[in-house]
Amino acid sequence: MLVLAVILVYQPVWWAGFIWDDDYHVTANRCVVGPLGLKEIWTTNVVRFCPLVFTTFWLEHALWGLAPLPYHLVNVLMHAAGAVLLWRVLLGLQVPGAWLGAALWAVHPVEVESVAWISEMKNTESGLFFLLSILFFVRWLKARDSEGRTARNWNYGLTLLFAALAMASKSSTVILPVVLILCAWWIEGRWQWRNVAKVAPIFLMSVVAGGLTIWTPELEADDTQWIQTWPQRLATAGDAVWFYLGKLLWPHPLVMIYPRWQIDAGQWFSYLPLSAVIVVLLILWLKRDSWCRPWFFVFAYFLAALLPVLGLVSMLFFRYSLVADHFQYLASMGPLALAGAGLARLTDLIIPGRPWLRPSLGAGLLLILGLLSWHRVWAYESEEKLWIDTLAKNPDCWAGYNNLGDTLFNKGQVDEAMAQYQKAVDINPNFSEAHDNLGNALFEKGQVDEAIAQHQIALKIKPGNAQAYDNLGSALVQKGQVDEAIAQYLKALEIDPNYAKAHYNLGCSLFQKGQVDEAIDQFQIALEINPGFALPHNNLGVALFQKGRVVEAIAQYQMALEIYPNYAEAHHNLGLALMQQGEVDQAIAQYQMALEIYPNYAQIHTSLGRALAQKGQLDEAIAEFQEALRLEPNFSEAQKNLVNAQRLARQRAGQK
Repeated sequence: MLVLAVILVYQPVWWAGFIWDDDYHVTANRCVVGPLGLKEIWTTNVVRFCPLVFTTFWLEHALWGLAPLPYHLVNVLMHAAGAVLLWRVLLGLQVPGAWLGAALWAVHPVEVESVAWISEMKNTESGLFFLLSILFFVRWLKARDSEGRTARNWNYGLTLLFAALAMASKSSTVILPVVLILCAWWIEGRWQWRNVAKVAPIFLMSVVAGGLTIWTPELEADDTQWIQTWPQRLATAGDAVWFYLGKLLWPHPLVMIYPRWQIDAGQWFSYLPLSAVIVVLLILWLKRDSWCRPWFFVFAYFLAALLPVLGLVSMLFFRYSLVADHFQYLASMGPLALAGAGLARLTDLIIPGRPWLRPSLGAGLLLILGLLSWHRVWAYESEEKLWIDTLAKNPDCWAGYNNLGDTLFNKGQVDEAMAQYQKAVDINPNFSEAHDNLGNALFEKGQVDEAIAQHQIALKIKPGNAQAYDNLGSALVQKGQVDEAIAQYLKALEIDPNYAKAHYNLGCSLFQKGQVDEAIDQFQIALEINPGFALPHNNLGVALFQKGRVVEAIAQYQMALEIYPNYAEAHHNLGLALMQQGEVDQAIAQYQMALEIYPNYAQIHTSLGRALAQKGQLDEAIAEFQEALRLEPNFSEAQKNLVNAQRLARQRAGQK
């Protein structure tokens, strides 16, 4: 029933695609789609601190490529399995209403962000192993007197194994030792050092996982505008605890990026929320042997599970917001399990003798939460829907305007994208990426000088923005300043040597300067970094063709077309190379495919005309040259070929 409920609630993911950050985790991740792989996932910091999740993505990509549906289904099924495990853990802890507590967590709207967003498989996968570790630890505790040594050893060994897998999936599970000690206290009713000793190996795992997290810091050095002082971090932590509890009690509105509140660390009242957390925890601790026992357990668990995301450690996401729904995926299990237990006890007290009423009330509550979650899942159907939803609830979300602009820009709606980028920089003038994106949109509109100005602003704000250097280089090329452009590409590569696009653009500029061998080197480097990048394959083919290496050029054009079958220029270039090899019919076929994609390309009409003329089909050749001249009346190459074809046609007519 739990699995079925999750599948029904998350049914809208059947129509969902990849969204924000999924490019980093899956679609453009060099460890997932190549050329890097499992070795780099486990031996470098290229994937930050969740190697097991990236291993899962790598395996999924090997099985079904980049079709989004299977990724979504795996995430949904992991969440469903987590709900089943939570139920079994609660049963092991002898919590009343265990199934209802697990079901509340399974269908609660706060969990949607973790389940409907492919990137957050970090939560569903780590949560699965997190719960498995707790489950076998509870079994180990309860089996010490009732089962043999072998069974106890197996339970303890599996506890350690799943703890390691949880931390390899996401470093926020470093709180597991605290959770296990709380479970031991709950079962045995007192603190025992032997339990602490048994948890010690998992504590060491936590230290290692925490160290690896610090080794791969998320908050970039040049984003100092978002760095908080320690007093601000402490005040933020208190606010966040009550925010997360509030969202569990009243999950509306739910937003991808919540407004980023400002903390005035100089005002005493900023510390009231944190003081309230401490006071509540202290009271519950002092009353832990009375009716407050479950409340202390849940509140202590909730605080422990939130500890990694309360702002005490800097995270990249904190530049956008200090809270997020997916941050409380693990933490929310505690309060919702307590709610399930409370509802079970309450119905027993209020409506005794009516056993049918409790499941009816539970089903009604689950139905309401499930419908809310089902409706929320639709916001994750596409990038555009997600950011429209976000901006409707958080109109000052500068990151949302920027991301919506990216979506519109990729759809070819440049004017609409420019409006969104402009809103982003109006709200946050220090948002380097939005200035850079606005520059790209201006470049696309032909406003090259204005584009250059925006890229320069972006670099003034964030000198380490490799993408802005690359885009500035492209704008300078358009102005004919090739040497200056090369300097910008080199700066981009100095910051990020694995930036394939910058290597490609540098290669194009070097080719333009006649440095063909150097251009070939850059195209090859770009393809080593990203073999699925069609543009370098095509341009490498052009460079090889110019060097007389026609067979190698043909291979590059064919690889470009395997990646991007609608690449008109690659079809045209392949046709030119085939003509050089004397394969006229195949060349004509390539030209015709290019014209199906891009019918207004005068150069392709001219090339097709030459091939038809070589076949003796002069009337068809003349028609192609005339079409080229209609598109570009001053196209001298087409004019010259048309004159020659007409002369040959007259000669043929005279001979007849």
